[in-house]
Amino acid sequence: MKDYLFLAFNNLKRRKLRSWLTMIGIFIGIASVVALISLGQGLQASIEQQFAALGTDKITITPKGTFGGLPSSKPLTEKDLKIVESVSGVDIATAYLLDSLDAEYKSQNKNVIIYGIDPDKYPKLFSQTYTIEFGRDFKAGDKTRVVLGYNAANKDFEKNISVGNKITILGETFEVIGILKKIGSPTDDSAIIMPIESLRDLTGEKDKVSGIFAKIKTGEDVNKVAADIEKELKKERGEKLSEKPQTFDVQTSEQLLNTFGDILDVVQAVLVGIAAISLLVGGIGIMNTMYTAVIERTKEIGTMKAVGAKNSDILFIFLFESGLLGLVGGAIGIGIGIGLGKIAEYFAASALGTDLFHAVFPWYLIVGALAFSFFIGTISGVLPAMQAAKLKPADALRYE
Repeated sequence: MKDYLFLAFNNLKRRKLRSWLTMIGIFIGIASVVALISLGQGLQASIEQQFAALGTDKITITPKGTFGGLPSSKPLTEKDLKIVESVSGVDIATAYLLDSLDAEYKSQNKNVIIYGIDPDKYPKLFSQTYTIEFGRDFKAGDKTRVVLGYNAANKDFEKNISVGNKITILGETFEVIGILKKIGSPTDDSAIIMPIESLRDLTGEKDKVSGIFAKIKTGEDVNKVAADIEKELKKERGEKLSEKPQTFDVQTSEQLLNTFGDILDVVQAVLVGIAAISLLVGGIGIMNTMYTAVIERTKEIGTMKAVGAKNSDILFIFLFESGLLGLVGGAIGIGIGIGLGKIAEYFAASALGTDLFHAVFPWYLIVGALAFSFFIGTISGVLPAMQAAKLKPADALRYE
């Protein structure tokens, strides 16, 4: 086996340019796969971390067919909030209102996401993520005051906003009393937060809520409480208890995480499938190179057979050679893939202001990529190697 490897390595070394050109398809494919999988796994790990901070005892109620409570044909109302609060097992329930409005600071206008929250309840539900870094949180009577996300204060406007500065939203002036610590979500970090009643006064939506968050009591079964909430809301809205909700969704943190995971898996599978086309092209390139090598080395094969080389010896020499092409191409591709993943991570952090996109490179990804590239190379060389092994010594020695 050591001789096979030595011969294969020397043959590739003698044909450096052809070897490099042959490996291009392999390392492009492997680089794409490694970069995409590493970013996908990093994103999934970040989302899991976010949901771990959110806690497994939370339930989210939103209008049907929406994400985050965007406009719906039948929105949730304060009446729905009261129903959720009355369900056995619910500890705290709070509504939020979400809107996109124009905000002005130092003569610069920008469309921003505005969260209207209950200042008394919301921080209790999300104490791990809703953390004031500068200034203070809301107090009673803070009708014309706002709290800014990290990016809203430090990145989104041309000039940084500090505690005590004033911004204008729909012609109304609001004083900044607090700035949140960076959460890691671009949407949340770029949001402006105000009391829900203040946002309702701005928009004229007196009873509407975009969504409801509920925290269950300690020891309660979150899935049972979620089912009870769904049942009570169906009754209030006149929907059949035996059917799925028609105008709203009730999801636990675990269900939301699984939904995100399913979406990520599909997207990642599609992207990896596209990258696999490069591997197929690379495999065909290796096969073509090996067929050419068989033709060029026909006399050499005849000489080896004449001095006692068996068909299996010739077969293994060519298989090792094609496998090495795949393995070296895969190693280069892994290096490029790691670089691409880190570059994407850097640009996501600087351009999007989020640390959700970070590349992770577990050992099994590296080992799997190397093994797969070697396998592709070896399989691509099977037919040329069989052709070489079947050559008759006399015919091979006479070949011109």
